[in-house]
Amino acid sequence: MKTLKLRIKDKHANQLNKLAGSVNYVWNYVNDLSYKYLMRTGKFFSAYELNAYTKGSGELLGLHSQTLQAINETHTKARKQFKKAKLNWRTNRPDAKRKSLGWIPFKKSAIKLLATRQSGKKSLKSTLQLSLAKGKKLIIEVWDSYNLTLYDLNTCELVQDSRGRWYACITVKNHLKQICGTGSVGIDLGLKESATTSNGDKLTTKQTQKWAKKLAVAQRAKNKQRVKAIHAKIKNTRQDLIHKFTTQLVKDNALIVVGDVKSRSFTSKKTKLAKSTYDAGWFELKRQLEYKCKYAGCQFEIVGESYTTQTCSCCGDMSSSPKGRAGLRMREWLCAGCGIWHDRDINAANNILAAGFCRLVGEIAT
Repeated sequence: MKTLKLRIKDKHANQLNKLAGSVNYVWNYVNDLSYKYLMRTGKFFSAYELNAYTKGSGELLGLHSQTLQAINETHTKARKQFKKAKLNWRTNRPDAKRKSLGWIPFKKSAIKLLATRQSGKKSLKSTLQLSLAKGKKLIIEVWDSYNLTLYDLNTCELVQDSRGRWYACITVKNHLKQICGTGSVGIDLGLKESATTSNGDKLTTKQTQKWAKKLAVAQRAKNKQRVKAIHAKIKNTRQDLIHKFTTQLVKDNALIVVGDVKSRSFTSKKTKLAKSTYDAGWFELKRQLEYKCKYAGCQFEIVGESYTTQTCSCCGDMSSSPKGRAGLRMREWLCAGCGIWHDRDINAANNILAAGFCRLVGEIAT
């Protein structure tokens, strides 16, 4: 199971905004009802119990009955996840101080792919039919970069971004399961290079610095639309680079080992590395590797990376390796024990891979 994100044509925006308002109305009603019930009884409503209170309201709001059920299920899940008695209110009013981005959920029985056609030399456009109340149908057109005819459609959520654009996030089952490669690789996460593999491949995602001047000009001019567009460009470009990098890793390897570096260790005021850390995208890299490895049947491990930079991956000597903050400037170093010239990041990636092998051997032995 995986999720495909497809851009919806802008001509549907007004209709989707109205439906999103109805979804927000149901969410706020359920949110208030659950809180009052908790204060009175000390117990939480389940999603099944909430369905009884929202049953039949879809005809007035123009929503499918299973859309109402999906809202109740999402509310119950979010309340448990964040451990809150009451969640935030949702509103899409233009004058609201805190506006919620649009969200409309649909279950499997309410989704149907009507057609997929060629648009231009390479692109495809697909037409989706989504069920509403009283037998009404919502017909939307999307730019189909995945070719939906190759998949079994499961659930669908229509979501809105900060620029007001709508996307269809569709969970699908792919009949052609991806098979992983036969190699093994270790990955060292860093700031200068977001990721360096033991094979010597490197990922650079420094998009914030690239767009810093244009972003500053737009912010000084108070051009909010331009600021949002630049932030979206930074995010999408970083996401695309990480997707291509992780996909190739899974295709080539049967074992992928990553160091357990945490972003919060570098985001404090003392380090002054917060911007570079957020730009590196470590969490997104590990998130993509985790689900892609699971889908392709690849072994994915996260191991401790203590002393992986300081230890020679050939002989284990630590006497001549870079140490401390001053050693961050040393990108290459010569091992005094065996005389091997090391690239700092590749050496660390090799040590991380070795730690992954040791863990697997320990699991087999036990």
